[in-house]
Amino acid sequence: MSPVKRGTLAELDIEKLADDGTGIGPVDGVPVHVEDAVPGDRVKAYIYDASSDRAEAKLDTLLAPSDLRVEPRCRYADDCGGCTWQHVDYEAQLAAKRRHVAEALGEPTSIDDVEVRPTLPSPKQFFYRNKMDFDFSTDRWLTRGEIDTGKEFDTDFALGLHAPGNFYKVLDLQECHLHSELSARLVNRTRDFVKEKGWRPWDIRNHEGFLRHLVLRTGEQTGDCMVNLVTCGAPEDRISAFADFLRGEFPEVTTYVHTNHTGKSQNPEGEEQVVFGPGVIYDEIGDYRFEISPSSFFQTNTLQAERLYEVARDFADLHPTDRLYDLYCGAGTISLFMSAHVDEVIGAELVEDAVANARTNVAMNGVDNCTFVSGDLKELFTDDFVDTHGQPDVLIVDPPRAGMHKDVVAQIADFAPERFVYVSCSPQTQARDLERLRNTYRIDAVQPVDMFPHTPHVENVVRLTAEGGC
Repeated sequence: MSPVKRGTLAELDIEKLADDGTGIGPVDGVPVHVEDAVPGDRVKAYIYDASSDRAEAKLDTLLAPSDLRVEPRCRYADDCGGCTWQHVDYEAQLAAKRRHVAEALGEPTSIDDVEVRPTLPSPKQFFYRNKMDFDFSTDRWLTRGEIDTGKEFDTDFALGLHAPGNFYKVLDLQECHLHSELSARLVNRTRDFVKEKGWRPWDIRNHEGFLRHLVLRTGEQTGDCMVNLVTCGAPEDRISAFADFLRGEFPEVTTYVHTNHTGKSQNPEGEEQVVFGPGVIYDEIGDYRFEISPSSFFQTNTLQAERLYEVARDFADLHPTDRLYDLYCGAGTISLFMSAHVDEVIGAELVEDAVANARTNVAMNGVDNCTFVSGDLKELFTDDFVDTHGQPDVLIVDPPRAGMHKDVVAQIADFAPERFVYVSCSPQTQARDLERLRNTYRIDAVQPVDMFPHTPHVENVVRLTAEGGC
């Protein structure tokens, strides 16, 4: 039985940040995870869940604020899930992410003799995202500040981001410091325009309505801007009216795509129609230019993606005669970034559309030493694959958050390329995979990279060398 009782108030000192974003402090030997708490805070917290080894709590009273606590830039910081660490000093965020990586990799993979380098800071702490998905909803979430004004609000219409942990309700955002100042203007004027027209938002419970998503993409290095309005149904008069609105008020918008999504899924997918412009935007990482369609995957923080790839390139210690395997290659961004430094790149990826994007990107950049293959890696990455494409000298993997399938890990152990670079957005699954390779590879270097300021998320790059390798 836990000494910490659910439904009680507890006073505690916050000692560190957890990888779920909460602040942790002990009560009777039990670590209590307190939402919105900062290391150095003295707080009174309401315990809403407790077990023998962990408790969850909400911040009730800030008794003594930490020196690491800062004033959030955004008025929605306490209510929106987009920036859960805006109230935390940025240097403290970087230190916490470094510690999260060390803790994830330390025990299972034995990196005690390898220094986890300081987290690379993002060049931009705000307005760093090149893509945002905003949702329309018939169920508006009112913030505590809005409720306290005593005003009446239209709770049947919202355009913004989902309230944390709530699948149905959406915060009606008037500002957002993630994407761009242009993005905020687009959201606010789009809201005004569609409400004037009487267009109804999507009702997620009853699966009816017209407006579903407003997806905005920008080229950090090019200034391109795509607006993708996702609706249920595609009436030409409404599509044309919105196009006229964009042309009249937002000359910065270089292309408008309309997506007709009639299914129940909340993903912004469906039948795409290019209304004006080329239907794509372009952005640049390093010396390479990339074409980005409405459904393309592209690293969300363009400037930091270049630094991430530079770390991966340096860790790979590339030679002009190398054959490089890029597994989980996506749209070929890493492949292209490495291509000038090696003889040949073989990219493999499950999503066929991403492979098509990769081929488009290499052709557009005049690169002729990259080959891309689509398929499920656990079935594709076999002896036959290596017989066809040749034994790799160096391997780079950048899998999704779930990590690599155990069969892929086993194949890596069998082939054991001398140099191996593992890029991951989840240090926990990365540690699991590396544990399975501990008899094949030694860890040489670990570099956390902050791709998402003001969130607990961290990208991590690990350099490994095959045991017995040079």
